[in-house]
Order: sequence, then C-alpha cells, then structure tokens
Amino acid sequence: QAHSLAPLAPASQAMSNVPAAELSKEQKDELLCTYAALILHDDGAEVTPQAMTNLIKASGCIVESYWPMLMAKMIQNCGMEQLIKMGSGGGGG
Repeated sequence: QAHSLAPLAPASQAMSNVPAAELSKEQKDELLCTYAALILHDDGAEVTPQAMTNLIKASGCIVESYWPMLMAKMIQNCGMEQLIKMGSGGGGG
C-alpha cells in the first residue's frame, strides 16, 4: 500500500475550504506532519521523527526540523488512537 503526500504540494489543492496557497508555512508544516503520522500509523509503522521526516522528504516537501519531533512527542504522550478520537468531531446535521 503506497502512500504519498505529493497531492498536498500543489497550491491549487484546498484543505477545509482554505486554499493550500493561503496556509502559513507553520500550518503547512503541521498539516504535512499530521498526514505523515496518520500514514505511518495506518501502515502499522512506528511514528518517529525520522520516519515522518523521511516520508515528508519522499513526497518532495520539507518542514522545519522541530515539527516531526513535536508531533512524535505528542503522539508518544497521548497515544495515536486518543488523538484520532479527539480530532474526529461529530459531523453536522
């Protein structure tokens, strides 16, 4: 099962009604790290800063070096399953 973050790179893509081109560098970095962590988790791989960085670089993107470290630490402290539950708010009706 191959995953790629490359579809995030084009500025024409939109995330949550906000064009990717309008996201700040920090928002893009956080989004890339979030997707990298989800991909690694989905594949059953360990979510480490190095694994996240490797996946992000393989997609042709780069992030500030502290982002993968912060994200991995948060996942280690809270647990990926708990973070996924926290982020999956109820849908509108």
